[in-house]
Amino acid sequence: MSPLPYRLIATDLDGTLLRGDHTVSVRNRSALAAATAAGAAHIIVTGRPASRTLHIFDALGYEGLAVCGQGAQVYDAGEHRLLTSVTLDRRLAQLALAKIAAETGPLAVSGVRDGLDGAYLRGPGYRIIPELPVQDITEDLAELWDAPLSKLFIQHQALGDDELASAARHTAGDLVGVVMSGEGLVELLPLGLTKATGLSLAARRLGLKAAETIAFGDMPNDIPMLNWAAYGVAMANAHDQVKLVADEVTSSNEEDGIAVVLERVFASH
Repeated sequence: MSPLPYRLIATDLDGTLLRGDHTVSVRNRSALAAATAAGAAHIIVTGRPASRTLHIFDALGYEGLAVCGQGAQVYDAGEHRLLTSVTLDRRLAQLALAKIAAETGPLAVSGVRDGLDGAYLRGPGYRIIPELPVQDITEDLAELWDAPLSKLFIQHQALGDDELASAARHTAGDLVGVVMSGEGLVELLPLGLTKATGLSLAARRLGLKAAETIAFGDMPNDIPMLNWAAYGVAMANAHDQVKLVADEVTSSNEEDGIAVVLERVFASH
């Protein structure tokens, strides 16, 4: 049997591995199981913080390493243990918000606490995204800064997601990282943090390298991961920016796009 084409498979979660009903298809499960049985490792890499992903891992029966919170957290799903966690500098975050708002006008803000039980906190005017659990906070956002944060979310009444992300990056990109991870989800992160940095840490724990990795994603926050991997695959439903950098565009998350590629790549294994 020939050597494995890739020893590591990295998959985004929402819009990539998960279908719209938050399940993984039988075909995708089978393709991943066949690849891991052949000796490849599978790491889920998600923008969701670990606190918002535990129930999904349990439902999938996933027990490997996972990269959560846009690379901020490496989580051992088998041991239910957070291995690493990077938090957002709250002083820099406040300065970044002020600089962005000075450029764009008022922002609606929410944030998520650090840790496995990290709560979501919502500021006034923030539109709740489906499946995003939030709780109301004080009108002056003071409570947001009381404990370590994984990240912030920002919204603008008039600007679209791409426009807001671009404005935030232009005005505060020297203070925080800025990514757009989904509809209505523009995020402020610790500077330099990406899915690629988190994935590289997780891969190192397994003794694996970028040159041995195939990665799948659909949103701009997946671009660093796809660029880091030896081979990057965009879903048919992916953002145009992701398709531009990908080595291949596969079928959508609703049409077993991951399996379509893995079945071909691992055909002889």
